[in-house]
Amino acid sequence: MNTRYFFTDKAPKPIGPYSQAVEAGPFIYISGQIPLHYESGEVVGDDIATQAKTVLTNLKAVLNVAGLDFTNLVKTTVFLTDLTNFAQFNQIYQQELGNTAPARSVVEVSALPRGVLVEIEAVAYK
Repeated sequence: MNTRYFFTDKAPKPIGPYSQAVEAGPFIYISGQIPLHYESGEVVGDDIATQAKTVLTNLKAVLNVAGLDFTNLVKTTVFLTDLTNFAQFNQIYQQELGNTAPARSVVEVSALPRGVLVEIEAVAYK
C-alpha cells in the first residue's frame, strides 16, 4: 500500500516524530490537533471556546492541504481534560462543522500536551 504524508504551514508543526496527516488508500488519518497558533507555536486561549475554535481551525487547515474539508470527516476523537466543558465544546463543534456529523468519541483525559484543554484527532474519507 502506498502512503502519502501531508504537512501545511497553516497548522502547527508536529512537536514530535509524526506527520500532520497520512493518506492510506482512500482514508486520511489526521494526527491530534491542539490549540497552538500555527506560526508561533504558542497555546491560544485559556478557555474551552477559544481553544476548541483554534483546534478546529488547525484541523481544517490539515484537511485543506489534503484537498478535503469537514464534509470528508468520517470519525473524530475528542480528548477533553474536563468533561464539564463538554456542552460548551459541543456547541463550538456544531457551529464549526455545520451539518457535518461524523462519528465521534469524546473522552476525558488527565492531561494533554502543553496543558491544553482539548485535542482532536480525525479520520477523513477521500
